[in-house]
Amino acid sequence: MSALNLAKANQVITKALEKAREMKIKPVTVVVLDQSGHLKAMQREDGASMFRFDVATGKAWAAVGMGASSRALAARAKDNPNFFITLAATAAGKFLPQIGGVLIRDAQGNILGAAGASGGTGEEDEAVCAYGIEQAGLVADAKP
Repeated sequence: MSALNLAKANQVITKALEKAREMKIKPVTVVVLDQSGHLKAMQREDGASMFRFDVATGKAWAAVGMGASSRALAARAKDNPNFFITLAATAAGKFLPQIGGVLIRDAQGNILGAAGASGGTGEEDEAVCAYGIEQAGLVADAKP
């Protein structure tokens, strides 16, 4: 299994921010976490609000922690809200099952980490992360 190095994490973010500007969405923050949920890289665009880092991190942290995109987790939370409320409480609020967190996989399907964004709609956040991941030569997993 390959590891997610800093150069790749930075490439994910650079390309995600380029996509966000192309899409003309509000200023975003993009984070990349490794497979253990540790921060690998982060950038906050000028004008992004103060909560963007926490929200982006929560989306990515939930995805990598559960091994599923935050889109999939948001869908699961609708069917089992008490479990997901308990997960969020157990994680001291770091767990955010909302659209915008995308798993980063290698070509063999191994989870290398996750990217999360905050600033646009959930769909926009997910799109910029997936684009950044793919442009870095990795596999984006945002499936429901």
